[in-house]
Parts: sequence; structure tokens; C-alpha cells
Amino acid sequence: MKSLKLLAIGIALSLSSVAAAQKVAVKTNLIGDALLSPNIGVEVGVAPRWTVEAPFSFNGWTLNNGRKWKHWFVQPGARYWFCDRFLGHFVGMHAHGGKYNVGSLPGGFKFLGTNFGALEHNRFQGWFVGAGISYGYSWILGKHWNVEAEIGLGWAYTRYDRFECAGCGRKVERNRVHNYVGPTKAALSVVYMF
Repeated sequence: MKSLKLLAIGIALSLSSVAAAQKVAVKTNLIGDALLSPNIGVEVGVAPRWTVEAPFSFNGWTLNNGRKWKHWFVQPGARYWFCDRFLGHFVGMHAHGGKYNVGSLPGGFKFLGTNFGALEHNRFQGWFVGAGISYGYSWILGKHWNVEAEIGLGWAYTRYDRFECAGCGRKVERNRVHNYVGPTKAALSVVYMF
């Protein structure tokens, strides 16, 4: 019991020192916002050149003309900063996972073995997990504000059901597997530092 109390006190002191030293950031990815995927992320400094982050994105509505872009996903990761954390160049690694229900979206292209053109006349509903690496840069705008750009590549494993169209319920494929390799992160974020 005594060791649990000491552990709790140690965690509380660590968290209070991180928050007091302005080592916590809240951010939103403007690219995600523009693609109708409201999002928020939290990033915390854990060492002089290391941070961990947990961004979350959600879209829960059907678009006009029966188009669907419903999803939620989380993309936790760690970053190594080449200078000071929250400033300049960084490299990162991330995991990702979530669920989706997408269909009747304009397109018609194939990319690295994935047929995105199938989204135009079908609806896909499923889940995914994966991982990737990224590179980015953060610019300081003021005492509490940064702008950050990041691009990432990786892999995602997905299982899905395919439906004939976005609005109908006729399932044409069940429990299919696909491995995606390509871009897994694109962010232009506004960051507020505490």
C-alpha cells in the first residue's frame, strides 16, 4: 500500500512539472478539418528531445448525394526533435487504428496497389490498424502558438465489407482483407502550447 502511495505521488509530481513548464500542446490538423474530419490532438514533452502525441479524428455524418465519409481514428505516436522539442525538424513513428464507413466518393485512380476508384460506386465498412514513420517541422509564431507541417508513410491492415452502393444494404463481399502501403499522415496543424 505504501509503494502505491509513493508511485501516485511520483506520477502527480511528474505531471505537474510537465504542465508547469509549458510542455503540453493541443493541436488541430487544418487538412483534416478541410476534409470534413474534425480532429484534436494532445502532445506532451517526455524528455528534452522527445514528445508523445495522441491525435483523434471523427466524422459522423453523411454528405450530400448519398456520399459517405464516416470514420473515427486515433494515431498515437512519438517524436524525436533535432533541436528543442516543439521547435524545428523532427522525425516520428506512429500507430493508427479506427473504423470507417465510406462510399460514393468521386475518384477513379489506383495508387500503390490500392484501387481508390472503387469508392465511386461502392461503400466500404470496416476497421484498420497499422503503423508508420513521419518527418515534420514546427515554426514558432509566439509564446503559445506554433504552426507545424508533417508527412508520413506507413502500412495499414484493414478488414471490410463491401456494399453495392452507398445507400443500399446489399452486401457483395464480406470480411475482406487489404494491406495498404503509402501515405498515412498529412498534417498542417495549428498548435497551442500550455
